[in-house]
Amino acid sequence: MLAMTIGSAGSAFAFDPDAGVNEKSGPLVLFKFGFSAYKNGHKDDAVEAYRHAAEQGHPGARWALANMYAAGDGVVEDDYAAFKIYDRIAREGVEPGSSETGYFVNALVSLASYYQRGIPDSPVKADPVQARQLYFQAASAFGIPEAQFQLGRMMLVGEGGSSDLRQAKKWLNRARKSGHPGAAALFGDTIFQEGHTVRGLAYLTVALERASINDRVWIRSIQEQAFSVAEEADRRTAIALAQDMLSKGKN
Repeated sequence: MLAMTIGSAGSAFAFDPDAGVNEKSGPLVLFKFGFSAYKNGHKDDAVEAYRHAAEQGHPGARWALANMYAAGDGVVEDDYAAFKIYDRIAREGVEPGSSETGYFVNALVSLASYYQRGIPDSPVKADPVQARQLYFQAASAFGIPEAQFQLGRMMLVGEGGSSDLRQAKKWLNRARKSGHPGAAALFGDTIFQEGHTVRGLAYLTVALERASINDRVWIRSIQEQAFSVAEEADRRTAIALAQDMLSKGKN
C-alpha cells in the first residue's frame, strides 16, 4: 500500500468538517480538494487530501504528493519518499493517449534525475545506465525537451554508455528547437567546436538570454570562452544573428 511506502497519514483527519470532504471521499473529490487547498496556501490540507487520494490510486494525487516531497513543499523534504512514488507511477505505466500520460512522463524524468545522482542514505545509488535509458524513453516516445537535453548531454560525454556525437547533437538540437536554453547552449558550443563559429556563438548567446538564473552561470562560462577565441568579425555577425533570432522568437 502507498500509505506504507510514504508514511501513514494517521487516524486524525485535518480537513475542515464544513468542507464536506473526508478520507472516505472519492479520489477525484480528494484530489480536487487538495489542489484547491494547495492553491490557497493550505498545504497541510493539500498533503492530507493527496495522501488519501493516492491511496485510492489517483495518479495525479500521487504525482502531486511526490513533487511536494521532492521539493520539501509543505512537508519535510524526502527524496526517497518521492522516488518511491515516482517509481510506482512509472511501473504501473499508462495507456496510449491517456489523460494520465503527463504524470507518467514526469515520473520517468524525475526517476532518471534521481538515478543520475543517487539519493544519499537510501538504497538508491547513482546508476547512469538506468538514467540514460529512462531519459531515452521520455525523449523518444514522448518528445520531452528536458529528457532530450539530458540524453544528449549524457551521450556527448559518454555518461551511462558510449559517447555518440552524432546522436548527442540530434537530441540536443531537438530540445533546442523546442526552446530549451541548456540544449541550445550545448548544441551551440558543440557546433562551434566543429567550426560553425557564427551559428554556434549565436545559439550560445540566445541560450544565455533565455536561461533561468540557475543556468546562466554555466552557460555564461562556455559562451564567454567561445567568444574569447572567436574573430571580431564572427563575434559581430553572431551577435546580430542572435538579436534577430530573439526579436523574431526563433530558437
